[in-house]
Amino acid sequence: MASLAAGLVAIAPPDFPVLLDLRYATADNLTGAPIYRRAACYLNTEAAGLLTRAIALAAQMDLRLRLFDGFRPTEAAWALWNHNPDPNFLADPRKGSPHSRGAAIDLTLVDAAGNDLDMGTAFDAFTPLAFHGGLDITPAQQRNRALLLGIMTAAGWDFYRNEWWHYQLFQPRRYPLLSDAEAGTSMM
Repeated sequence: MASLAAGLVAIAPPDFPVLLDLRYATADNLTGAPIYRRAACYLNTEAAGLLTRAIALAAQMDLRLRLFDGFRPTEAAWALWNHNPDPNFLADPRKGSPHSRGAAIDLTLVDAAGNDLDMGTAFDAFTPLAFHGGLDITPAQQRNRALLLGIMTAAGWDFYRNEWWHYQLFQPRRYPLLSDAEAGTSMM
């Protein structure tokens, strides 16, 4: 398991048996352009440990995790904020995001055939339909969100009520905000 001087752990197979779909390294994100120069996923050591627990819990149900984002350098947080400064879905970079502390992960569940479970909206759908507990989605979509929520909370994660895909450590502000250079990730 590779770790950086900033206390971030590289999240990738085989150490972490997940599917990586790092959207901010592609144009398939809310900005329509890549944010990251290099596709990589990192978490701080506490979050990496909780992710290991979530992977194990999902595996017991023949499910896997598909990761969309983890550590988000402060430069990336500013790029997203400058594109869409909506505090309902993005943390104001002046206050700092749990992502920029290596303390948050964006993800979904994947079945044994490799299909994403239907959560009712796409990742980064900045709409009330993306809220946890939303009732304007089908019962099957509600069950899939509840399954993800159950796995993640049983593994020790907190959730953000406006985004079914976002999970974070409790009290993430105990970790410092990190730029790409401070983290040593070479993502930007």
